[in-house]
Amino acid sequence: MIRCGGTSDTKPATAEIQAIADQVKSQLEEKVNKKYPTFKATEYMSQLVAGTNYFIKVQVADDEFVHIRVYESLPHENKALALHDYQTNKTKQDELTYF
Repeated sequence: MIRCGGTSDTKPATAEIQAIADQVKSQLEEKVNKKYPTFKATEYMSQLVAGTNYFIKVQVADDEFVHIRVYESLPHENKALALHDYQTNKTKQDELTYF
């Protein structure tokens, strides 16, 4: 259950979450000046705001992960998904938290 302003529990990534991650992959690559041949969403949590924040753990190499925060605006705003923040040098064991 999501309460407005709070984050959901961490859940396994779905095809929808992978699609969200894929849509902001190029934004992340541009910010870190690095290409990620592997970009597999593994888990996520969400936060209901005036839209939705998605916190997604993404596997980018065998033992390397990044955490990304993606903002999805309300449908009537008709805006593209936006990468709002990211954390690099993460491992599979690093807990996905609000950032």
